Amino acid sequence: MKKFFTKEVQIALVAIVAIVVLYFGLKFLKGLTMFSDSDNYYVRFDDVTGMSVSSPVYVNGFKVGVVEDIITDYNDLSNIVAVIGLDRNMRLPKGSKAEIDSDLLGNVRLVLKMGENPTDLMAVGDTIVGSMAKGAMGKAADMIPQVQEMLPKLDSILASINVLLADPAIANSMHNVDAITASLNKTSQELSLMSAQLNRQLPDMLAKTNGVLDNTNTLTKNLSEVDVAATMAKVNSTLDNVDAMTARLNSNEGTLGLLMRDPGLYNNLNATMMHADSLMIDLKAHPKRYVHFSVW
Repeated sequence: MKKFFTKEVQIALVAIVAIVVLYFGLKFLKGLTMFSDSDNYYVRFDDVTGMSVSSPVYVNGFKVGVVEDIITDYNDLSNIVAVIGLDRNMRLPKGSKAEIDSDLLGNVRLVLKMGENPTDLMAVGDTIVGSMAKGAMGKAADMIPQVQEMLPKLDSILASINVLLADPAIANSMHNVDAITASLNKTSQELSLMSAQLNRQLPDMLAKTNGVLDNTNTLTKNLSEVDVAATMAKVNSTLDNVDAMTARLNSNEGTLGLLMRDPGLYNNLNATMMHADSLMIDLKAHPKRYVHFSVW
């Protein structure tokens, strides 16, 4: 037994183990499964730019397999077949397609577009139609003609904007906006000062308001305590007396009634006043007739 495990045999066994480990290690680094647990499908392309063995296969953003091999027909370079290994739990409906997609960083992946009928499935080993997705760069390239058409319009728009900005009215408007802003700031400051003053005066105003309300309540209470019926009775009695006095004044009874309604009494009083007036005039003119002084 010892003769069998000679140094040469040991070296050979180590070399074989190293080769096996290297083989499976390379498959692992490439993203391939070391022990096949997948179903193989074939995808036919006319261009596989960027795709290589171990490129991931995605469905709706979820990785479901890898590209295991790429078979090329050198007699017909437009007929390229990629062998993809998908998880055995993955089923492809008929009508599914595959697209080679790449992002802005240059990462290439194979994207499966599922068919519409999930019950009508493809058999393992069937061939899928593949194509090249446009991707972000392709979409950007498609937009170049539209951008070229927009460039003259952009030039005219920029020229119009330059003319508009060169108009002195714009500068004047900006100055007016600055003045308006300054006025608004000043008004805001004044409003702030006014609000502060009102806040300081508000307690005094509330105290005065409370005093007025207290006085009003007192007045209301006093009014409620007044005997309105007795007061109205007194007012009615006073009005009756006034009516009686007015009636007597309008009649010929009493001195005031006679003075107001007897014309003879008025004429006599008028004549008496005239005689008194003439007497006073005569008294001033001839005082000696009425006053006598006797000196002893």
